[in-house]
Amino acid sequence: MPDTIKNSFAEFKKPFLKAKFFQTPLFHLLLAIGTFLTTFVAGMEWTSGSPGPYGVEDFGGGLQYASAIIFILAVHEFGHYFAARYHKVDATLPYFIPFPPIPIFLNFGTLGAVIKTRSQILNNKAMFDIGVSGPIAGFFACLIVLIYGFSTLPGTEYILAIHPDYFDPDYGRNAMALQFGDTLLYSFLKGIFVSPDQFIPPMSEIYHYPFLCVGWFGLFVTAMNMIPVGQLDGGHIIYSMFGTKVHNNVSALSLLTITVVGVFGVVNAVLETNIGFGWSGWLFWALILYFVIKMQHPPVPYFEPLGKGRMILGWISIIILMLSFSPTPFVLTI
Repeated sequence: MPDTIKNSFAEFKKPFLKAKFFQTPLFHLLLAIGTFLTTFVAGMEWTSGSPGPYGVEDFGGGLQYASAIIFILAVHEFGHYFAARYHKVDATLPYFIPFPPIPIFLNFGTLGAVIKTRSQILNNKAMFDIGVSGPIAGFFACLIVLIYGFSTLPGTEYILAIHPDYFDPDYGRNAMALQFGDTLLYSFLKGIFVSPDQFIPPMSEIYHYPFLCVGWFGLFVTAMNMIPVGQLDGGHIIYSMFGTKVHNNVSALSLLTITVVGVFGVVNAVLETNIGFGWSGWLFWALILYFVIKMQHPPVPYFEPLGKGRMILGWISIIILMLSFSPTPFVLTI
């Protein structure tokens, strides 16, 4: 190909990829469709307890799982998006992140979703509104999914269709098992919306129940984002409420806390101490926060004290973190 033609093609290709595809609603839609498909497959795997192949009878669990997880992610990210638009901050539509349905143990079918701001946020009020709107909106989406899941719990025939020997005394003995960690909110909703005479799946079986699994996963993602470090949602909120000095102190303390919890998880896994506290993934998340996301929060040009209403919302978001956080979200026994 002659150089003149090659250069012309390169110049055409570059703006096309930037302006005509990756920054168009079509690209966001394709990512959303891709994420729906990967979560659909992951949902069939979780609900059926099988890596496949799947039949038509498995589609219902996959569809419920995928619909619920797209709903929670979309509500969270559009919370950020509409807050950004309200403050006239240029922001992209949500980028859903599909995760290929490869055979790994903890495959939820997605790595979440993000939006990107393309213009500067000029003051801490706008920063606060953009930061807090996503977690609060997403939290209420999780509430809806969990309440619906608890209110429509199937009977024992559901779990017996997956594990016919579930009520046998030897069920699960000498087998690898995954247990999700309980949270204050999950436990509270279970006590409110499930009657004592109903069968309540233990935390080692809730991934077979699509709405309980997705609702729990939504709380887990909310807690990860609400840790008040750097430019996570929680970091935006604490910085906007209290300023740089308090944010830096809270950020350091939060990072130290999840590091300690992560170390407990590593020690428990290596030495098999069975202390039932900690998760090694928190140590990995602490490393990402320290080296990639960073602990500091960049200053905004204009900073002023927030009003009473915003401060109340900020404290509510901190309560959401406490209700959603589990120091031991995953327990794998062999």
